[in-house]
Amino acid sequence: MSLRLHREETSLLMIDVQERLLPSIDRREAVVQNAVRLLKTADLLSLPVLYTEQYPKGIGSTETSVLSALPKESRRFEKMTFSCCEEPGFLESLDALARPVTVVFGTESHICILSTMEDLLDRGRKIVMAADACGSRTSDNHNLALAAARSCGALVLPTETVVYQLLGRSGTPEFKAMLPFFK
Repeated sequence: MSLRLHREETSLLMIDVQERLLPSIDRREAVVQNAVRLLKTADLLSLPVLYTEQYPKGIGSTETSVLSALPKESRRFEKMTFSCCEEPGFLESLDALARPVTVVFGTESHICILSTMEDLLDRGRKIVMAADACGSRTSDNHNLALAAARSCGALVLPTETVVYQLLGRSGTPEFKAMLPFFK
């Protein structure tokens, strides 16, 4: 799949980066750090963000540093389904953004992220998986999910590539604002 990110076509979907789930996630510090980078970019570039919390009563709410990085206009969905697409109102909200490209990140790569990406790809959306902003309990499950995402048509990229493609050029105020997050 050939796809280059453009800010006017892109929205972000953060899946289940939650307090009680993160301690069991492999590379959790990198997942949180990269999620914050993506959310700061979304805020800076006014990109729409949807985010989910799987059964927050049991798994807790979104991790504090990630929650504070969310743009104010972000839309939250509580869910019990593994695919976000099966949650009432989710697809309608995503479609209403009128942005054909969705950058997906969060936890767990091999469960909620993969099933959501498969459903979105089946609906004709272009999907980018920010691989290092995703995690699973084991690296094997995460790596298998990356391979599955590629094979079903998602573009798998590192967070830095996602951010720099959305920024588009150096020397801008937005570029300068994001530089500290990558040093």
